[in-house]
Amino acid sequence: MKTGILAIALVTLTAVACKNETKKDNDSAAKTEVAKDVAMANISFGVRGNCEMCKSTIEKAANGVEGVSKAVWDVDAKKIDVSFDDTKTNEMAIHQAIADSGYDTEKVSANSESYKELPGCCQYDHEMMMNQMK
Repeated sequence: MKTGILAIALVTLTAVACKNETKKDNDSAAKTEVAKDVAMANISFGVRGNCEMCKSTIEKAANGVEGVSKAVWDVDAKKIDVSFDDTKTNEMAIHQAIADSGYDTEKVSANSESYKELPGCCQYDHEMMMNQMK
C-alpha cells in the first residue's frame, strides 16, 4: 500500500514539474519574440544615384552596417528603405556608410574620394532631387 501511494505521488510530482518546465520555456520564447519586435526600426531617406550599379553599391553599403536586416534603394525615387535593429546601430551610421561608399544622402554628403572612384555612369549630379514620390 505504501509503495502504491509513493508511486502515485512520484508520478504526480513528475507531471507537475514537467508542466512547469514547459511553461518556463514558453514564457522565455514569448519574451524573446517581444524583444525582437521592439528593437526593429524602419526608416526611409533620399540617396542620390543613377543606375542599377548604384543600387547594388548603395544597398551593399547599408546592408554592411551591423544590425541592418534589409535595405532596398529605389532607382527612380532616389529613396532607400531600411529595416534595422536599433540596439545595434542608428540612422546616422547608415547614412555615413552610404556616404563613405560615394553617395550623397539627405543628411551626409558623399566621401569625395569614393565618389571619384565610382564608374562614369554612377557619377550623379550632386543637385539631383532625391526621395521623390512615385
